[in-house]
Amino acid sequence: MKEIKDQIFDEERALYCSNGLMVSECTFAGAADGESALKESRNITVEKSRFELRYPFWHDDDLTVRDCTLTSTCRAPVWYTKNALFENCDMESVKAFRECDNVTIKNCRVVSPELLWNCHNVHIEGGEMTSEYFMMGSSDIEIDKLTFGGKYSFQYVKNAVIRNSVLNTKDAFWHTENVSVYDSVISGEYAAWYSKNLRLYRCKIIGTQPFCYAEDLYMEDCTMEKCDLSFENTTVNATINSVIDSVKNPFHGRIAAKGYGEIILDEHLREGADCEIVTF
Repeated sequence: MKEIKDQIFDEERALYCSNGLMVSECTFAGAADGESALKESRNITVEKSRFELRYPFWHDDDLTVRDCTLTSTCRAPVWYTKNALFENCDMESVKAFRECDNVTIKNCRVVSPELLWNCHNVHIEGGEMTSEYFMMGSSDIEIDKLTFGGKYSFQYVKNAVIRNSVLNTKDAFWHTENVSVYDSVISGEYAAWYSKNLRLYRCKIIGTQPFCYAEDLYMEDCTMEKCDLSFENTTVNATINSVIDSVKNPFHGRIAAKGYGEIILDEHLREGADCEIVTF
């Protein structure tokens, strides 16, 4: 593997179409303002380097990036790339990942609007992420120990497992399919409307009007705080180890909780609704 160390690159396609390259302690910045430094490359490892220029990692394969900084001017850095590992990186790039396959992100801090759109086979371990429309349209996802903040997360996501995470996010999980969340906190308004087969185990839910118009929602040993007008027009099987502020017009299934501030079954209850609401 060829090694490049302690250099500065600012030209267009500086290391374009490389194969078998170790890049360490380099800076991609300068007056030439060139784009696409490592585009179309294979078998690349980058360590302890700084990226200030746009589109460095497009159409790459077998990419490892460790202990690197990608600044806010390094726009759209990772698109159409497969088999990539990002570890211990600090990233403030807009549109940070798009249309990628088999990506692992370990212990990174990422601040990026439109993060991880239409990506598949994504593994996130630890770290902190801030984004809007996080993971829009992505699939086959595993997340553990993530701290996340931002609006509209996980919309249209399919086949995901999330564990031991803190998600501070409104409008999360809209239109998702086959998502399971374990031992996590979901804090924010309007969680999981229109979701299908969302399964929550030992989770804490915080925020108004969660789980409306959901289909086949399953909740086991969860708690709910500040959750009013919950479960409207939803098919649900839930065991809630707390008092629910209010439940409104659930459709089918069973809700069991320690108590209810209010149960609303009004003139807008759908025809055929038969959800059982019990206290234990």
